[in-house]
Amino acid sequence: MQQKIIQHQEQAHKQIHRDERHGKPRRVAVIGLGYVGLPLVLLSEEAGYQVMGVDSDTAKVEALKQRIAPYLSAKEQVRFRKSKLSLLSDTSYLKNADIILMCVPTPVYDNHEPNLEPVKEASRLIAANLRAGQLIIIESTVNPGVCEEVILPILKSRSGLSAGSDYFFAHCPERINPGDEKWTISNIPRVVGAADPRSLRYAASFYRSILDGDVHPMRSLKEAEAVKVVENSFRDINIAFVNELAMSFDRLRIDLLNVIRGASTKPFSFLPHYPGCGVGGHCIPVDPYYLITYAAQNGFTHRFMSLAREINNKMPHYTVDLLAAALKRIHRPLSGARIALLGLSYKKDVPDLRESPALAIKEELLRRGAIVRAYDPLVPEHSTEKNLERTIAGTHGAIIATDHTAFEKLQPELFLREGVTIIIDGKNCLSKETFLAAGIDYKGIGR
Repeated sequence: MQQKIIQHQEQAHKQIHRDERHGKPRRVAVIGLGYVGLPLVLLSEEAGYQVMGVDSDTAKVEALKQRIAPYLSAKEQVRFRKSKLSLLSDTSYLKNADIILMCVPTPVYDNHEPNLEPVKEASRLIAANLRAGQLIIIESTVNPGVCEEVILPILKSRSGLSAGSDYFFAHCPERINPGDEKWTISNIPRVVGAADPRSLRYAASFYRSILDGDVHPMRSLKEAEAVKVVENSFRDINIAFVNELAMSFDRLRIDLLNVIRGASTKPFSFLPHYPGCGVGGHCIPVDPYYLITYAAQNGFTHRFMSLAREINNKMPHYTVDLLAAALKRIHRPLSGARIALLGLSYKKDVPDLRESPALAIKEELLRRGAIVRAYDPLVPEHSTEKNLERTIAGTHGAIIATDHTAFEKLQPELFLREGVTIIIDGKNCLSKETFLAAGIDYKGIGR
């Protein structure tokens, strides 16, 4: 048995040496075909690789085989329809790949503790098919330490192979901004950390072959893991700052948006962020908890980041409070009131419900006894109404929870025609002056 292990390791060393000198890997496998994985599959295919997409969700795979993927951009939809990639739920094909990328989700539990089960399961699938000379890249967002303390031990214990000596291992935290036509998956700069220098060179070379953006090598896996958590925590903290200002300025009768515009005239040391009804998506409201939890396990308390999460988490409730106050001005309780909720997804013109503050707003409205009519043109399957007019008709007030283009174009006449005189603009996407002039009780966040 020991002799077989030694022979296997010798073969692995030879394979790695060949890859470094002459290697032009052509076969790429991507595990997880969501917002990150599927665009990465298309990008790799476009660069000339033979690509297979793997997902344990058989229903998703069947839909993708029919080229149904509403979360892709318009350009990606065109490329997807023309693509010849293999889409599989059978993970045994992973052993045929030269490069395997993990793009599974990394959510949190209800108590905000990191849920690493998708990562662990994907690691077990990779381990079962791991062979010498493969390059394993983790794109899933994880907290510092997960690669070395969770993923690598699983790969080692189940395959008997060691990163660096038998196979290559790297972490390149995903960067994607759904709905952004300027910064796409192909031109956003990326960072890469690895288990050893050869893995770093290999992984960086792969990304440079598929990306137009820069690839920045990091000194360790932990540094690469920390980059993603820090950049999203930075946004979360700054959004929490302006959300706290919004709640303060509401009492002080100061229009925060005008103040931000004024502060933005300073050409240095100010980066504008904007208030709203909450923070959603798969990154900003999730990633800070990964660092908060990991630091706590190592004896440090992130008070600043924890406070930011607390502030941003309360914004859906604050938005409902604004509605309740407006209803009180016309002597109507929130309980029993018919409320139009416009928008369910977390982001403008993107059909993604993950961590959406609109869902928290809906839950809070129902908890307080309101009758909710919800409409989102991008996720009709989650809407209670079929169109905007039916949603608004006969309601006592409306909350705009997502700034879809269709909602930005709304005019006071539509609401007045249906007898709606209260609007809470959770995304500050309407003209405050226009709606107030029309006689509507309009209230934005911090306006």
